[in-house]
Amino acid sequence: MGPDEGALGRDGVASDGPARVLLVGYNGANNTGSESRLLSIIDDVRAVLGEDTIITIPSLNPVNLYRYIEESPTLRVAPIPSIYFSALKRLVKENDIMLLVEGSCYMDTWTSALLWAFLWSTKQAAEHGRPSMAYAVDSGMLSPSNLKRVRRDASRTDLIVTRTVAAAKRLLANGVSAPIETTADTTFTFQMKNGDGDILKRTWPDASAGVVGLAPVDFYQWPVVIRPFGRRKNCYRWPYYYSRSRQRTAATRRLAEGFAKEAERIITEHGRDVALIAMESLDEPLVHRVRDMVSCPDRVRIYSARDYNASEMLGLLRSLDSLISSRYHSCVMASFGGLPMVTIGHDLRTEDLLRDMNIYKSSFIHHLDKDLFAKLRDRVDNILSDPASERAAVQRAHVEHVKRASRNRELFRSFVETRGWKTTT
Repeated sequence: MGPDEGALGRDGVASDGPARVLLVGYNGANNTGSESRLLSIIDDVRAVLGEDTIITIPSLNPVNLYRYIEESPTLRVAPIPSIYFSALKRLVKENDIMLLVEGSCYMDTWTSALLWAFLWSTKQAAEHGRPSMAYAVDSGMLSPSNLKRVRRDASRTDLIVTRTVAAAKRLLANGVSAPIETTADTTFTFQMKNGDGDILKRTWPDASAGVVGLAPVDFYQWPVVIRPFGRRKNCYRWPYYYSRSRQRTAATRRLAEGFAKEAERIITEHGRDVALIAMESLDEPLVHRVRDMVSCPDRVRIYSARDYNASEMLGLLRSLDSLISSRYHSCVMASFGGLPMVTIGHDLRTEDLLRDMNIYKSSFIHHLDKDLFAKLRDRVDNILSDPASERAAVQRAHVEHVKRASRNRELFRSFVETRGWKTTT
């Protein structure tokens, strides 16, 4: 049987044998959100197509992926190079169904390289007769050239499912003609392992009466750009380099100083300890810098995705008193505990999430706001002194988003059944 054949067959109709599903995303990056999404999607795929489904996960960083993925005859990790076009083309041809599983899908906020990988995989699926689905993804800001690419190649997707209402509206406004549905992020249905609910108590037994989480992002090192050479300290993985300049470095320093002052104020004025949370290991330099600037470092502890898996991070986040965050999935996971939150955003993902959760006005601050840290101080004071109304709003939003996220599995079931696959009952 040649590489263009398989369980799908040349006529595009599913035949006997287990389905082979390719999950294309930001896999293996020590990123809590990507980890929780991937594990939830694997559960969805197996629940719909059966435990014998053969799942392949491409990754630039397979060693990191092995931290939470155990290979088996039905689950394999496929290492791919930094210049990924040939490898992704081959993997799409070898599988029957292609799913885009990265939340930050149709945007170039972080880097064009990821966007191009997703669009390239979609194009290959269309050209080789492989059904493709974007699985609870987002859209965002795009350069003019990338907007044209999205309009052309995303339109070739058989089904796009977005995780916010605004993401779907943007795709339609950008001229994407593929069928579009809206649900919620797959992390809302992520299952925490038994025993991880008390991770905060176990790892920090001498914490004060309460702990406030701070999950920052260094906005000023993005996007990652493609260049043949650059400073080694700014290299993500050749040929991808962080955006750095004298001005950006100064902005990062001011950001760290502002967060450090707020952390110290939370400790001294509110009597809480502070958990500095690196939802991706790339956030570690910033959280370490913040901790080093606090005059009472014993009241601060770092939790990183490098050291704690997604289940443990969920246990941590849901146990906090409140959350200050710039990370999408820290907000999602904090909602499991009904946490009041303040979000400092630099792209549209967190803004859209908070709008869908109906807490945007009370919770969102743009990172370029000239009164950023004054507004942050006021909102932190409000949610720590009177958290009840914010907790109730977050709890209501969480229940609704779990219902929305449960549709992901049913949309996938319908998607594969209309293409001839037998599904579980």
